[in-house]
Amino acid sequence: MTTMDRRNFFKYAGLGMAGVAVSAVSKVALAAIPEIITSEVANTQEPLYPDTGRPYQPVVTLNGWSLPWKMNNGVKEFHLVAEPVVREIAPGMKANLWGYNGQSPGPTIEVVEGDRVRIFVTNRLPEKTSVHWHGQRLPNGMDGVSGLTQPAIEPGKTFVYEFEAKRPGTFMYHPHADEMLQMAMGMMGSWITHPKNPKFMPVDRDFVFLLNAYDIEPGSFTPKVNTMLDFNLWTWNSRAFPGIDPLVVRKNDRVRIRVGNLTMTNHPIHLHGHEFEVTGTDGGWVPKTARWPEVTTDVAVGQMRAIEFVANEPGDWAFHCHKSHHTMNAMGHSFPTMIGVKQGDLMKKITNLVPDYMPMGETGMSEMTDMSEMMDMPLPKNTLPMMMGNGQFGSLEMGGMFTTVKVRDGLARNDYKNPGDYKHPSGTVAHIVEVDLTKIERQKPHVDGELEVNVRKPINHSGH
Repeated sequence: MTTMDRRNFFKYAGLGMAGVAVSAVSKVALAAIPEIITSEVANTQEPLYPDTGRPYQPVVTLNGWSLPWKMNNGVKEFHLVAEPVVREIAPGMKANLWGYNGQSPGPTIEVVEGDRVRIFVTNRLPEKTSVHWHGQRLPNGMDGVSGLTQPAIEPGKTFVYEFEAKRPGTFMYHPHADEMLQMAMGMMGSWITHPKNPKFMPVDRDFVFLLNAYDIEPGSFTPKVNTMLDFNLWTWNSRAFPGIDPLVVRKNDRVRIRVGNLTMTNHPIHLHGHEFEVTGTDGGWVPKTARWPEVTTDVAVGQMRAIEFVANEPGDWAFHCHKSHHTMNAMGHSFPTMIGVKQGDLMKKITNLVPDYMPMGETGMSEMTDMSEMMDMPLPKNTLPMMMGNGQFGSLEMGGMFTTVKVRDGLARNDYKNPGDYKHPSGTVAHIVEVDLTKIERQKPHVDGELEVNVRKPINHSGH
């Protein structure tokens, strides 16, 4: 889809309920304000290639999109609308959030180093707001801290921010007004300033997303805004697995993934099957001499990290936060651990009082996934199972901050469509073997901790 086609798509498909509410500018200025472009689609949309201004390689926003602009006498103009939105967290659950232009997070803003940028911000929230351009070098009065650097944007009003995008990098935008509540409701977005030299640190595919979290009681739709750490939905761009799209790349592509953290805790982001380097932060690009190989990098609160790797290993590779609770959905943290507790007699007694009672946790928590699939275990309305998602070999038993990087040979340059399950070459999938365990002796440690090695005959593994 061309840039113009995309603009028309948003204009006609998503603009029906988006009228302009402007009273902080004159009627003459109103005619020049860019149209409101909005989208409620929850899937990853194709990159927005520039048809005006300086060229750049666009980013792909995971489960999101980039905001088109209008050129006005050499100034790149955008229009953000702060408003209540409905966001699908994953199929089967939606949330009443606050965001921008129909989405939470809002659309990604992409500019080029040296661009003069003008952003109109219209407030359709029930309370005042502002927008802070996190990490940017700009005049103090454009920094977006209500009460300190500007008056707050009252409901129904439109403010304009204008500054030069002075340095390339990965940034964020979010409110600095009633910040705890508004960010807990999903108000945030990504900002990319591309280098003016397109040959500087080029990559083939460039992805971006934000880490955010919500506390939404099963059956309800609106987050608890006073939660500090005990969230039950850990999301990427307000989506939880299996609602998070895969990152699709060609074999041997150089891939950049930009991650920003606006949750209340740190997140060790881990990629399977490849090593990467941290090449950028919200403070700038990391010199080559200061980089080292990693498979996990910790992204602290308020930080941006850009990682890069060559996707030279085909497959469906897991990509997730390594805090195990952050790859679960709708967790209840007050349940007792029941591993090893025989519940047969207890079940008989309880079912006399609670006919629908089911014992859980005796052998681990994965049985909850099996029960919900095999017995159609009922859930409260508008919530997600704690563990969900299926792959070609069965249940993934995951949720939250989890997706896959799908590396494929032969993809077209701009092909981001999900290629389906990876077809493993013959003999490359872990498989069951028949083993006579009675012939395997245990190794017994000596008192000093060294192992006593027992000599035994090789075991026949049934031809494997």
